[in-house]
Amino acid sequence: MRYSSTHKEETRQKLMASSRAIAKQGGFATTGIDALMSSIGLTGSAFYNHFPTKQALFEALISEELEKSTEMLAGNASSPQDHVARCLRSYLSSAHALHPEQGCVLPTLGAEISRAEPEVREAVERALKRTQKSWSGRTGDPDAAWALIAQCVGALMLARTVESERTRKEILAASRRFLAKALAMESLR
Repeated sequence: MRYSSTHKEETRQKLMASSRAIAKQGGFATTGIDALMSSIGLTGSAFYNHFPTKQALFEALISEELEKSTEMLAGNASSPQDHVARCLRSYLSSAHALHPEQGCVLPTLGAEISRAEPEVREAVERALKRTQKSWSGRTGDPDAAWALIAQCVGALMLARTVESERTRKEILAASRRFLAKALAMESLR
């Protein structure tokens, strides 16, 4: 059976999508190649047709995830003035807390990223600096922009660690209120 000319790239994209969800839910380091490949109906030996190592897959996942997050959070020059407030409402939401497989990679894989190769951490740093620069321009305060990023990631991570929905909602709402006061953003409340 001959495969189409796009088969390899399609399989790679399926592997990336499946691995992204698996890693965000259960951690990347604890998931083996066989489990990653079986999630798309292939054997572990087929993995090496797409990536030379598991670390290379991790680097590709983090890079892709950060690009998506940075585009969403940083916006662009034509983004409306209330862009930061809208991003914060979305980021600090119950939906985001309850669905780590669809959300930001930093609260779910931050510890693994901190132990990753320098290239991965450098990519994270570039993405964070891009978001910080964008939010700094919108808030007028570079320190506030870093604090916003840290508050969001930390609040989401905490919201995901608690069992009760009530406490999760309290953490997220308190973070939104705190940031609204700190930034005097009425639209965030």
